[in-house]
Amino acid sequence: MTEPIMLSVYGAETICASCVNMPGAKDTFEWLEAALKRKYPDQPFRMQYIDINEPPQQEGIQELSERIRSDEFFYPLVLVEDVIVGEGNPNLKDIYEEMEKRGYVPGP
Repeated sequence: MTEPIMLSVYGAETICASCVNMPGAKDTFEWLEAALKRKYPDQPFRMQYIDINEPPQQEGIQELSERIRSDEFFYPLVLVEDVIVGEGNPNLKDIYEEMEKRGYVPGP
């Protein structure tokens, strides 16, 4: 592993219409960050939360935000680098699997 990977969580203040009774996107972001720090101690990674209603002025991010707003994906949508690993109610196992493909090793 040469450089910390980027995990992106796309979401909005309001909960996805299909995701009623599930945590919001910001709650998912915080939960995911804590879980990954426990799973991969001393292995750095970066995380970003992207509000789909006010995305940064970057083409790929704006396009994906628009696709989510157009109901192509549920949110929160979780990416490891450029790979979608979860949407709506992301599964930690899928996220761990993608991170381990990229050289992360579970801690003791």
